[in-house]
Amino acid sequence: MSGPKRLKRTVQSYSVKAVSAVLAGAMVLGGAGAAFADNASTGATVAAATSQTAATGSGIFSDVKTGFWAEKHIYKLATQGIVVGNNGLFRPGDSVTQQEAVLMALRFMKLQGNVNTSTEVALPNDFLVTNYYKPYVILAFQQGLLDKTTEMAADNLKSSWGERKASREWVAELLIRALGQSASASAAAGRPTGFADDAKVSANKRGYINTAVELGLANGLTGNRFDPQGAVTRAQLATFFSRAEAHNSLEYDNTFKGTISALKDGKLGLYTNGNTLEFTLNANTAYYTSASENRITLNEIQPYTKVTVIGATYSAAYVELTDSAVQVEQAEGVFTKHTPGIIWVDSANGYDQYPYDSGTAFLDVNGAVIQPASITAGSKLTLLRETFTGSRKVVKVQVTSGIVNKTAKGTVQSVDTAAKSITFKNADGTVETFKWEEGTTLFSSQSSIIQPAELKAGAAVSYTIKDNAIRSVEVTSGVERIVKGFIYELTDSTIVYQKSDGTREVNLLATNPAIVIPNAVSPVMADLIADKTGGDNVQLTLNSNDQVTKIEVLSRQIEQYTAATVVDYNTKTQYLTFTDNNGKAHVVKMDEKTKMSYGGLLTTSLTTMGSRLVENRKIDVTSINERAMSVDLTTKYSGTLTAINTSARTIVFKLGNGQLLTMSYPQAIEMFGKSGAVITDVPLNVPVTAVLASNQELISVLRVNGSSQFEIATINAGTNKMTVKLEDGSNSSELNLANVPLTNEAGQKIALTELKAGDFVNLSFDGSTPLSLQTVKQVAGQVTAVDAAAGTFTVKDYTGASQPFTAGSGVRILRDGVATNALSGLTTADRVLVRKDASGVVIISVFSQLNRTFARYESATNEILTKRATLTENYTFGLAPNVYIHQGDTTLSVQSLKENDNIIMYFNNGKVVEIVKQ
Repeated sequence: MSGPKRLKRTVQSYSVKAVSAVLAGAMVLGGAGAAFADNASTGATVAAATSQTAATGSGIFSDVKTGFWAEKHIYKLATQGIVVGNNGLFRPGDSVTQQEAVLMALRFMKLQGNVNTSTEVALPNDFLVTNYYKPYVILAFQQGLLDKTTEMAADNLKSSWGERKASREWVAELLIRALGQSASASAAAGRPTGFADDAKVSANKRGYINTAVELGLANGLTGNRFDPQGAVTRAQLATFFSRAEAHNSLEYDNTFKGTISALKDGKLGLYTNGNTLEFTLNANTAYYTSASENRITLNEIQPYTKVTVIGATYSAAYVELTDSAVQVEQAEGVFTKHTPGIIWVDSANGYDQYPYDSGTAFLDVNGAVIQPASITAGSKLTLLRETFTGSRKVVKVQVTSGIVNKTAKGTVQSVDTAAKSITFKNADGTVETFKWEEGTTLFSSQSSIIQPAELKAGAAVSYTIKDNAIRSVEVTSGVERIVKGFIYELTDSTIVYQKSDGTREVNLLATNPAIVIPNAVSPVMADLIADKTGGDNVQLTLNSNDQVTKIEVLSRQIEQYTAATVVDYNTKTQYLTFTDNNGKAHVVKMDEKTKMSYGGLLTTSLTTMGSRLVENRKIDVTSINERAMSVDLTTKYSGTLTAINTSARTIVFKLGNGQLLTMSYPQAIEMFGKSGAVITDVPLNVPVTAVLASNQELISVLRVNGSSQFEIATINAGTNKMTVKLEDGSNSSELNLANVPLTNEAGQKIALTELKAGDFVNLSFDGSTPLSLQTVKQVAGQVTAVDAAAGTFTVKDYTGASQPFTAGSGVRILRDGVATNALSGLTTADRVLVRKDASGVVIISVFSQLNRTFARYESATNEILTKRATLTENYTFGLAPNVYIHQGDTTLSVQSLKENDNIIMYFNNGKVVEIVKQ
């Protein structure tokens, strides 16, 4: 069968960001129930449901934790776009209104696209529905989803029909009507429901409840109650409609049903409707089974089983195992030969021919991958053929006994000189053992003969097997390999990681392995998170000795809470209770491994820290599976200033996790280069650090963060001090660079002594405190080419090298104190100094020039004197240390200049940088 194909089917794309954008107003204006609406903003033009977006990924909603009873159903419908949330929240316990339930039912029926929102919809004056939902409610009546006689009865219009909380019995009717099972409900209307509160069930709803229970869509509550008038929560409604999909023949967007044709290397091949689709699996993919509400692991899903896959753009967000029976059949026989694409097997029925292709796996007796040509005649084979496509393709050929002939690469696991055997670990991870025969085997390393005992565990080798025996082993150069998993355990010398298939491996750490953590500066081993269920997802680089030389964090499974509020800390149980900024309570367990700090001081004492965790204190918490990884008393907030309210004297800033905080004006503003700054001096949308007062309620200092480019004015390497020129030409106060990392333009570490006045540097600040300094590359020389249309120019520097430039982010030309931004103002006669500012704009400083007649050179002062045309004319000029003196392309020394030579001088910062002899 040919390779994977794409189904010609419209696939609707969903994204987390789009959901948040569409629903941000809905949650505020439409109330808690807006999670099932496209956008409930009154009077707004609302996008059609076909453009609705939904969240995907592990932990879609932060308030739907792993193990939550309705997690599976919420996850499933969210990936299909039938339910959505706002700002990462689903609010599963909130009630749903009738108008919201109607919209969800229309989505479930795939009818929301039939609504006509272009014309005004009229309903009876006393049948109150929010304007946005009116066309959907009308469509529901037209489709028989709602009964007009019942819903518009006088006793049903005493309050707003649309904003009324949907009751459990009302939703049961809505659900059964959406499934087209009204006839079954009518037949069951005369039977009691069997619940203890059957007397409370409305007569016209009894048949719908009976049918919903019989179909397995709804269950009773504690005490065998149905609670017919009880309000339906979001979690309950999602569960009802998720279960109902089993009784619905509709095809939902991004939802595919079929049989797994391949499952390898993070990819899932799905055979469906005569085609094979390929889906990418990742750490966020959720796995379930149709027989259970609980999550399973990828390791519990096998190839050739039946599944439902949900995911946009062929990235699987949800995989549900619907039938665990492997869809294959087995055949056995004795291998005779193979011809291109055909395996010939001698069986009880004669010679059978089995076609194979590039997707067929061939394995030897140890389970190692081999080529068909390496199978020897007489070997016994077991062949597996799939039964789900009709072509009965051979998916695996396993040698169960026979002769092994092959050449492979791997590492030596162990050498048993007594048994004359070597255990190899193949490049694909398969472990196999073979013996050698004395005098028939060649062991070598870099063209030198070695003894078997000299083979070391972990050595990378290439080995040849013939007739089941080792014929040669060659030690090759070390080759790194990459593995992925999450950190299970971590010590000073070893790391245990769990791979995606559920297996665990342990490796030694090399000396000082490189640690890479996104957004972390100079991370160390202690910054890594090891946990049996929630450790860091990492990529490990292993050398030929299987030692870990690099650990790169790909993602983290932690919960982070900023500026949470302490409710209680129990010193006996070490449980910390706190509320987040949405008022939701959380409980985490602290232990001796928890990183703790207060007032910027680290502590390892739970007693010391516990004494400070009093009610209403603000704390920052990171946790995994309700276990505290770190707890810090909040001393500052870092985020972006988003609003200033001068009337209320408050500011709003956005934290890194998206949380918005409103606080009173800070007591002081710290802003580099501006003393006595006030809040209105701070531009919006800039990063800031709010340092809190001791009561944690007020901001003592608001530090404005940022980075800018400056010219160095003075340097004192002895005191690690520097002053820089501001844009207005003045000097700032001294900067202390004692603990500031200094790098050149290539990112390499440098010393302060390598800098000099006149150099340009990019400085980043937290308030007035410098955080880092990087030098800026400058090129000085003559412009040799300008293409203003293409935005390019070339400078021949004072070493004679040509330096091309592209003004991709813009250009700024400074000439005689005047700034322009057009390359057309540059000429090939100009001498310039070129650099890029902190934002990438090319800055071209054009050197001023003077024509003079040379008089003499004063070596004591490194100055030249020129003849004066008037008594007031300046005639003394200082030379730059590396002044370029030339006539044409001939470089001259200053001593070669003669009296009365006509010269042109070019100046930078008042010093002569170039002299051209005429």
